[in-house]
Amino acid sequence: MKKQTAGRDALGEFAPKFAELKDDVLFGEVWSREAELSTRERSIITVTALVTKGIFDGSLKYHITNAMNHGVSADEMAEIITHIAFYAGWPNAWAAFAIAREVYAG
Repeated sequence: MKKQTAGRDALGEFAPKFAELKDDVLFGEVWSREAELSTRERSIITVTALVTKGIFDGSLKYHITNAMNHGVSADEMAEIITHIAFYAGWPNAWAAFAIAREVYAG
C-alpha cells in the first residue's frame, strides 16, 4: 500500500495530529494488517460502516473506489448495498447506489 498523505494534504497545518493519525495510524498501521483482514475485506467493512452512518460525502466515494481497486466487482458492490439496505435503511442504500454507480461507470 502506498504511503497515505491525504490527511496531511488537507489538514496538515490546521490539525497536524489528526492528519498524522489518519495517515500513519489508520491507513499506515490499521489498513496494513492484512494477516488479520485483507484490504478487500476492510474496504467492504468501511463502505458498509459509512452507508450505515449515512455518510455520503467524498469519503464514501473514496472508499467505494478503494473497494473497486481492491477487487470488489460492480456486481459484488450492488449485492453489498442491497444487503445492507435492510439494516442501514432504504434511503441510505439509494444514496450509496448513486455513488457506486458513478464510481463503477468510470
